[in-house]
Amino acid sequence: MSDTKQHAPAESQTAFVTSGSRLYQEFLAEREEILRHKWLESERLGYDIGFERALLDWIRKHRDDWRKARRQASSSS
Repeated sequence: MSDTKQHAPAESQTAFVTSGSRLYQEFLAEREEILRHKWLESERLGYDIGFERALLDWIRKHRDDWRKARRQASSSS
């Protein structure tokens, strides 16, 4: 097998991620909201709650409403 074929999957994955795909953009937006939630909760509690706790808390309390709002905003655009 040539070097080109060995590297093709990685190159196509990189192209997918860097092409600004909608899925990747949604991932980045969700991650940003989780980090924001982590910061707010950590400030409120007075200590760093960590990413995993923030992630689980955000999913449980906010993800459904956040996704609905995103869908409504994108459909009205």
